[in-house]
Amino acid sequence: MDRPALADFLRRRRELLRPEDVGLGPGARRRTPGLRREEVAALAGMSADYYTRLEQQRGPQPSEQMIAAVARALRCTLDERDHLFRLAGHNAPVRVHRSDHVDPAILRVLDRLQDTPAIVVSDLGETLVENPLGAALLGSTVGLTGNERYQPWRWFMTDAETARYAPEQHERLARAQVAALRAAVGAAGPGDRRASALVADLETHSPAFRQLWALHEVGSRWEDRKTFVHPELGRITVECQVLQTSNLAQALLLFTAPAGSEDAQKLDLLGVVGRQVFSE
Repeated sequence: MDRPALADFLRRRRELLRPEDVGLGPGARRRTPGLRREEVAALAGMSADYYTRLEQQRGPQPSEQMIAAVARALRCTLDERDHLFRLAGHNAPVRVHRSDHVDPAILRVLDRLQDTPAIVVSDLGETLVENPLGAALLGSTVGLTGNERYQPWRWFMTDAETARYAPEQHERLARAQVAALRAAVGAAGPGDRRASALVADLETHSPAFRQLWALHEVGSRWEDRKTFVHPELGRITVECQVLQTSNLAQALLLFTAPAGSEDAQKLDLLGVVGRQVFSE
């Protein structure tokens, strides 16, 4: 049980909720943001004193049933719920069984995408396979070794990765990287050496990562609207669509733009430009 991290996570989640989010009236003027501790306790079916002690790092280890109740009261996502279980010293249900072998069904879909940039990534952000247009849009990272193969590591440890994205999106995408990594760590369960080594390396060498990791944000980063900065075609804004495997360990990412738009025309030009390797 990680008492400080558990207390911090509970407080941050509570402060993000509004009374109307959980079916409560606004009531009297509130001096602090979010729900009151006694309101969370009532929603979870526990005493206000017990919940308060959890936030003050003084409570006993809560049971799995109690953690599930708190997660429901705080309106946690599935990723956040799993993270909460781990902070309380319990194993969340294992949802990911990681493998370097690309899921055959996902690979069959990728093979049929001749005119759409697409890549297959692991839950840790490693590009496992890409089609030619995917490599032309993103720059190929297949075959990298060590922690460099993971996008979160490259994002916080190199300039080349962030240079591929529009500067105004950097802050949002950095938080999304960290939130997704925390989700992957929680979904895989304890004993995941790859994830543990990656997080430890980033915490040691990246102050920016440490700051965002302390926020305890959890969630998927894949589906999104992104603006890439291509070295020859300039800015290309795309919608990222996702097809995940049933065990959530791998995802097929497709990058599209509205038909007839300038961005769609630039995607068409990728086939002419060919594979572009981003300079370091």
